[in-house]
Amino acid sequence: MGDSAMAKAVVFDETGGPEVLKIVEVELGAPGPDEVLVRVEALGLNRAEALFRAGGYFYQPELPASRLGYEATGVVEAVGAEVTAFAVGDLVSTAALGHLSTHGVYGDRVLVPEANLIHRPGGSGIDAVTGVAVWLSYSTAYGALVEQGGLRPGDTVLITAASSSVGVAAIQVAGHLGAIPVAVTRTAAKREQLLKLGAAHVIALDEEDLLERVGEITAGRGAELVFDPVAGPGLATVAQAVATGGLLIVYGWLDPRPASLPVNWGLRILGYNNLEVVGDPVVRRRAQHFIDAGLRAGTLAPAVDRTFDLSEIVEAHRHLESNGQVGKVVVTVAH
Repeated sequence: MGDSAMAKAVVFDETGGPEVLKIVEVELGAPGPDEVLVRVEALGLNRAEALFRAGGYFYQPELPASRLGYEATGVVEAVGAEVTAFAVGDLVSTAALGHLSTHGVYGDRVLVPEANLIHRPGGSGIDAVTGVAVWLSYSTAYGALVEQGGLRPGDTVLITAASSSVGVAAIQVAGHLGAIPVAVTRTAAKREQLLKLGAAHVIALDEEDLLERVGEITAGRGAELVFDPVAGPGLATVAQAVATGGLLIVYGWLDPRPASLPVNWGLRILGYNNLEVVGDPVVRRRAQHFIDAGLRAGTLAPAVDRTFDLSEIVEAHRHLESNGQVGKVVVTVAH
């Protein structure tokens, strides 16, 4: 195409609720030497983006006109002079790297550094809506459970906030490896959906005692691995579900209140950041092969909760924060 491309971009000038998001026209310019211009087909929404928009992420947005968004899939429209891994027409996904304010991908066209792109998981056999629900969720679960957690067949994995897109991915990654995924959810309303998505057991906290149920499921042993994005005061209880010699992986802080931990027995705990793990090209390559294999086998099958149009980005963020979804909230981009 020509020397420059116009695009619609989602930006915000102040932190706050979903209503601070707005769509503006921007001029992208031509791709730099190591950049790729992508025509976006779908966006995957993530809790991290809602936290970033609200000012509660682990770093702050650069205001005004901060960008937003880790996850997009689309088609390559143009490449820079030094780009070698991608060509016009390739189906690609963003690898969720870079500062959200400057590398956010919410929009209908984006310029992405070559290093921040991957070929779309599943290739041409996966449509854009399904494709955008894959990479960040499944690479997060893979990096934590496999690369950091050393998950083995027969291990019990306790997955809190299990109806999130990462929670669903963790259920399926555990099942793919022959482990036993135990899903934790606040109410029984999502029990049947989580069982259909691969959970071996579901614990509904409004009806059941967490530690009592984990004890029943594991014959008193506890879970070899606990995967938690909530933290907060409840972490002290969750930690007691870990088996002797097991591991508690905390990968988020949906509850921003201080978290206390029991100190009267040995406990391994890991604060997990997917961007650091999958940002390693060697680990990223392993994650890509693992995810592609699971997609081919059908053991990894993303759940899309609901789709919105780009013009409905505010409503999409409201739905994301409603806690009613099971799986990924996706925004489609018409051209």
